[in-house]
Amino acid sequence: MNTCLLIGAPLDCGKRRAGCLMGPDALRTAGLQNALDSLGHQTADLGNVTPASVPPTDVGHIHALAETIAWTEALADAAADALPRGLPIWMGGDHALALGTGLGSIRHAQAQGRPVFFLWLDAHADYHTPQTTASGNLHGTPLGYLAGRDGFDGFPVNPAPVPLSDVCLVGLRSVDAPERTALEASDATLIDMRTIDEHGIARPLRAFLDRARAAGAHLH
Repeated sequence: MNTCLLIGAPLDCGKRRAGCLMGPDALRTAGLQNALDSLGHQTADLGNVTPASVPPTDVGHIHALAETIAWTEALADAAADALPRGLPIWMGGDHALALGTGLGSIRHAQAQGRPVFFLWLDAHADYHTPQTTASGNLHGTPLGYLAGRDGFDGFPVNPAPVPLSDVCLVGLRSVDAPERTALEASDATLIDMRTIDEHGIARPLRAFLDRARAAGAHLH
């Protein structure tokens, strides 16, 4: 049995509106670890990740670029360290945390000589780049970064961008036009809310998971 590793990622830099900083403490207070223990899982709380200290300076229209890069580096290291030891459960924090946790998964899979598949459970595609995001909020860019889109200057090098054929986006309901155009031209698996309402989630999700299993992939 894999040990569930609870890891806090109290970052609030992926967008301008505050509100995610206390997420890890809220989940701990709500009894997440006790709930997992009651289900028979082994658990360990590894505390919170702490990035290098940098001034949260905006660069052009991009919000908190240096701070987000620092979090990406710290979370990638934490993920690469945790994955050989168990199943990390990341307690955020806004979704900019996926820049680092996803990169750590890519590094882990690469070290094992395995592909990595991404199951993206989100209303948003997060397929922007720093140049295409109109808001300047980097929480809308993780999948773009992990898939190897251009424009992530200053971020850690992604050693093995994930092909969109190995990505399944589930629950889509709010996708910006440039993201929609790019994704619809790709071979990513797109399961939006209309599809779920009309046909359910089990069949398309099972098909993707079966393909990941057949490929011997690491699933993030």
